[in-house]
Amino acid sequence: MNQNSYRGGRHKKADPSTAFRCSVNFTASEKSRLLSMQEQSGIESLSAFIKMQIFGKPFKVHVVDDNSRIFIDRLSNMNNHYREIRISYNLMLTTLRENFNEKKAMAALYKIEKMTIELVKLNREIVALAKDFDERWLRKSP
Repeated sequence: MNQNSYRGGRHKKADPSTAFRCSVNFTASEKSRLLSMQEQSGIESLSAFIKMQIFGKPFKVHVVDDNSRIFIDRLSNMNNHYREIRISYNLMLTTLRENFNEKKAMAALYKIEKMTIELVKLNREIVALAKDFDERWLRKSP
């Protein structure tokens, strides 16, 4: 006869700690400032955001600029291009060694060497521009 005697209503909480509710009144400008701060923090719940502010838990705002993201993506893609150039360079060297006499191979290698030096100079300029961009526009968190 001792079955689960569920009488309806709300189920008991596993953690019986009591939740208390507090009320705060804001002016219109204060409320808009609070909501903008909450949006910047990225926290969905307004009550969780207010708790964090009251109890002194810091929140960080990460702003992602689309132009900087595009710049970083294209800079990352440069490594793929360098890999392709390296593979083509090795293939060209083996082809020159196998198919041409020494004089023609040396002339072609001289041209390739000039282009490689130009590519290295360009790469150094790109790295310098990336560092300059990083110092000017990307904010580093302390």
